[in-house]
Amino acid sequence: MGSDGGAAADSGKVARLIDRYGLDGTGDDLVARWTGDGAERSSLRELADWFNRELLRVSMVRAGMNPMDRTVEHHHDALTDTEGSEGHRTEVRNELARAGVDVDALLADFVSHQSVHTYLTRVRGARSPTENTAPVANDVQSIRRLLGRTTTVADDALERHRTADRIALGEFDVLVDLRVICRDCGTDSDVVSLLEEGGCDCESDD
Repeated sequence: MGSDGGAAADSGKVARLIDRYGLDGTGDDLVARWTGDGAERSSLRELADWFNRELLRVSMVRAGMNPMDRTVEHHHDALTDTEGSEGHRTEVRNELARAGVDVDALLADFVSHQSVHTYLTRVRGARSPTENTAPVANDVQSIRRLLGRTTTVADDALERHRTADRIALGEFDVLVDLRVICRDCGTDSDVVSLLEEGGCDCESDD
């Protein structure tokens, strides 16, 4: 597979942006995240969003800003959520523009999941992980990511409001428990275990 550097004119949009934005190592990260090498795999749409957030982060840093991860994610969501508040989107655009970010140029650089797929398969020679991954395992990974994201959002909200003295709360842990109850056999199980263990206590018709 190829490397990040030296993006040629025919390497595609993602490769050119890696070179232009100085995102050394990002190509390797994309491959690893897609194939699940050493971590849970990400979908092409998730990878496009992640890559675009990296473009936004670099643009903010080059403009003299010092963005935290949550700020980058918040600004990215505001800029790309077409169903969100237009006023909020304009507010974020104005904030970036005042700092010196060319928002229109940045948005033009944002990539689609098709561009990411082209980069991974044609430039890096990566193979689709779905070729060798069971459908159940794919869904388990997706659910775990969603549960992890829910935990992170809740933890961040609680910590932020506790720090601002809006709520009274001691040291805490956030637990997300998504359970499935079978109406036939009464099995009560968390959804990941149910999928991994092949179902509940109901006997097969076979």
